[in-house]
Formats: sequence, structure tokens, C-alpha cells
Amino acid sequence: MSQTDHDRPVALFLSYSGNGGVERMMTLLARGIAERGHPVDLLVIKGHGEHFAVPAGVRVIHSGARHTWQAIPFLLCYLRRTPPRALLAAKDRANRVAILARRLAGRGDIPLVIRLGTHLEQSMKGKHPLRLWWRQRQMARSYRHADRVVAVSEGVAADTRHLTGLTADRVRVIRNPTLFPEISERAAEPASHPWLDDPALPVIVGIGRLTRQKDFSTLIRAFARLRATHPSRLLIFGEGKDRPQLQALISELGLTEWVDLPGFTANPYAALARARLFVLSSAWEGSPNVLVEAMGLGTPVVATDCESGPREILAGGRHGPLVPVGDAERLAEAMATVLDQPPPAAQLQQAVAEYSLALSTLRYLQALGVESPDATV
Repeated sequence: MSQTDHDRPVALFLSYSGNGGVERMMTLLARGIAERGHPVDLLVIKGHGEHFAVPAGVRVIHSGARHTWQAIPFLLCYLRRTPPRALLAAKDRANRVAILARRLAGRGDIPLVIRLGTHLEQSMKGKHPLRLWWRQRQMARSYRHADRVVAVSEGVAADTRHLTGLTADRVRVIRNPTLFPEISERAAEPASHPWLDDPALPVIVGIGRLTRQKDFSTLIRAFARLRATHPSRLLIFGEGKDRPQLQALISELGLTEWVDLPGFTANPYAALARARLFVLSSAWEGSPNVLVEAMGLGTPVVATDCESGPREILAGGRHGPLVPVGDAERLAEAMATVLDQPPPAAQLQQAVAEYSLALSTLRYLQALGVESPDATV
């Protein structure tokens, strides 16, 4: 490998437009790549949100685009003028923009890997069938021009193969770089809510955007049932358009003293480490990072058996109960069971060892062709 090749950056291309898991994972991945000694260019659309933090050794280049498709001229010029060693794109629209820009630039020699982090078919349920057909058609025509597709779980990989017609060898599962070395230090920082340091009652925690996907209404209804036998409190961290409906439900069920929606927290680890139980109530996922984070901190968990991710992470229910989506009664029963008989913290931590920043970074670099298949952490 020549010095010139080694000096060329690994480029990551995506839109930083919110506080979701994709933004956090890509920021961690940029850090991991830089820590392995590779220059990194972070090519951003929009570039805002709580997770838009630049790790050391990473160069940020703003596209100037307000929308993903407007970034095509920017990415085209970047690939022609300062061709990177490899390009990784994340999120469906950014994936298709990267594929098109590489073709227009005539730079098929630059390895291109695209990442998918959600179960698209589940997320499109309830929408007009023509929308799913059109998205599927776009993906099938476009994704075949990428060198490889990375899926964050086996469920997302199966969904991607179904939607695109790609063969199994073109779609690789790489676990998210969720658990970073300082996570325990972050967990030991002061808690952002007084209930978390109050020994009077155990605290149950949910974390995520207040949207239909996370289905916090089912969690609140389950908690109302649970309180009849297990006095406790519920904190749901996150923001989103469903806040008014959730606040109304809390009031309707007479839970205003026992349930709080504190908003977004920049340090979810302090809450997860102090929680007696973490609950994932989602209707669908790709690979839920917060479930891995809770287990990595040794916190017991309960999750819905949604598409996709929880069943893989919990090994079919071995490390925590899996309950049907939207079933408040079954969710309450599972929560009570785990509160009464929590699994050992060491068991939970061992179950998610594959989600470390170091191992995930190496897998991505191998998929991009930057590091050899026999490289080690």
C-alpha cells in the first residue's frame, strides 16, 4: 500500500438533521476510524442536532445543501477533485445520492458502501402501496451499483434483499458501534432527573423520539397496569410530535405524579445505569442502539418482538422477555417478571459484546476495503 493511498481519507456521507441513532452511530464510527489511524472526511448535509459533534482527527466538509438531493453537485465535485480512499453513505436518500454522484463522476474505482439502519417495509406500513412500490423500485435500480450494502441486523438484511433483489453476498450485517470505552464514565455522571437518585421508588426508563415508531402509548398503558402491583415511576426521554397525545394519555390514566417526559437528554447513559428496568416498546426498529446501551451497562430490559433487532439482541428472549407489539397487558406482565427476577448484569453485558466501537469500526473498514480481512482489533 503506497503512502499516497494511506493519506487519502475515508469519507462518510449523511444528513445530520436530528437526534436519532444514525447520527450518533456515524459520529462514533468516524471517531473509531480516526483512532485506527485513517484520515476521515465527514461530508454533511444540514449539519445540526445534538449528535453533530466532531471527533478528534475528523475533517467536516459542509455540502451547503438544505436537502439530500441538492447535495449531488457537491458530492460530484468532491469525488472528482479530492477522491477519497473509500466512501460510506448512510440513510436511503443519501445512499442513492452517493451512488448517482459516483456514477456521474466516473469514479467507479472508489469503493462505495451504503448503510441501512431501519426495517423499511415495516416503516412504510399504513402508507399508500404505491409509495412502497416506488421506493422499492428506486432501491432495486440503484443499490445494485453499490459495491456492498451494510445492514445493521439480520432482519434489516432480509428486508433489504427482499426489496432490492440483491443476493446474500452483496448484503453484509455489521453491528452498530454502540458501546464506546467511556460509556461507564458517562453513566457515572450526575443524573438529569431527580427521580433517578431517589431510592424511594424504582424507576423504569424509555428513550426515543416521541413518534408512532416508538409506541410509548403502549408503554404508558402497560405502566398503568404495572403500578397496581409494583409501585414505581416511569421516565420517557425524548422529543417528538406525539408529546401532546402522550401527555393527555398520562393525565387520562391519572399518572401525572408517576410518569414524566423530561425531553431529550444528551447523556442517556446516566439514566440507563440508574434505571431498575429499561423498556423498548417500539413498533419497528432496525437495530435499537438504546437496548444495547442498557444491556452494556448491566440494566435489565424488556422489548417488543418488533421487526427487527430485539430478537437478535436478546437471543430469542434468553436475555430479556420479548412481547407482541402493542400489547400493554403482556408488556406489563414482562416488566413485573424482570423487576422481580432481574438477570445478572454480567450476562447482559456479555450478550452485547459484539457491539463495541472497536470491533464495529474494523468490520466497516474491512467492508470498505481499507483494512484486510485478517486485520484484528
